[in-house]
Amino acid sequence: MKVLITGNLGYIGPIVSSYLKKNIPNVELFGYDSGFFSHLNYDLKLNPDLVLSTQYYGDIRDISEKHLEGIDCIVHLAAISNDPMGNQFSEITSEINQKASVRLVELSVKMGVKNFVFASSCSVYGESGDAPRKESDLTSPLTSYAKSKVGTEEAISNLQLQNMTFTSLRFATACGWSPRIRLDLVLNDFVACALSSKEITVLSDGSPWRPIIDVEDMSRAILWALFREKDYKNNFLIINTGSDRSNYQVKHIANSVAKIVNGTKVSLNEKSPPDKRSYIVDFSLFKKLAPNHQPIITLDESIQRVIGGLVKISFIDSKFRDSSFMRLNVIREHLKNNLLNSELRWI
Repeated sequence: MKVLITGNLGYIGPIVSSYLKKNIPNVELFGYDSGFFSHLNYDLKLNPDLVLSTQYYGDIRDISEKHLEGIDCIVHLAAISNDPMGNQFSEITSEINQKASVRLVELSVKMGVKNFVFASSCSVYGESGDAPRKESDLTSPLTSYAKSKVGTEEAISNLQLQNMTFTSLRFATACGWSPRIRLDLVLNDFVACALSSKEITVLSDGSPWRPIIDVEDMSRAILWALFREKDYKNNFLIINTGSDRSNYQVKHIANSVAKIVNGTKVSLNEKSPPDKRSYIVDFSLFKKLAPNHQPIITLDESIQRVIGGLVKISFIDSKFRDSSFMRLNVIREHLKNNLLNSELRWI
């Protein structure tokens, strides 16, 4: 079995690669990545990319048929990956996250790829109130990132997929330790605050709801999607991916971190404008269809894993929000050094 993972050199990719290598007998893994963040490897023992048979470097907008020759399955992670980046590069976010993704699916159908797994997001529900959102509910994307995920799903739903199975995993907010750790994710950010300054500064009043999922559990869900039953709704499936028990208010996540990191104070910004990105998600369909691939990493375990990883790399930077631990800062540095052009292509 040959699996191509796009965006494999980002935050989630190393965990997915290792998990699939461990759990699929005789699998051959291929990576395709722009390399924006490939240098940010904090694994002190082993390069996490050595599980790959082949690594391709390239812009996802330029991926070609030759990269798909002989590929059985694709795990599509490549994207402009968060709201701050999407806000600054809105048009490029649409090009990469949506236009290039749809083109990749079209190429995959042409090349006979059997299974396509798309990393979508629960952020598509945007401002959705207190009612848990199901896949059949209307979406309300508030950011360029979320809009690109909805747009991709809608475009692909209208394609003729022939014999290819397509699964859009609407993931809860990612968290947990990775060799290419990001600290611009809510749980990871709070752990970094606690370790570096003993104070968690929540940028909102803490009331918004966010489901979360550890990167290991994301990998477990991807494994399920690669082998799921082929006859569900003509092989096209959109599914909320996470656990009902992992719907948390932001302030609950902050307080959970503070309980584990002794002496940590939580500061809420009661005067901040309301954060409209608040959504509770119904994960019952995922529980029904993937009972053996449910999330098993608890909130406290994810916190402990991030703590353990940051302690191992001697993390102490209280100004980490200005550092390369934040993905937007890395892109800005590439631009400043004239390594990328205005279209986020290598010069």
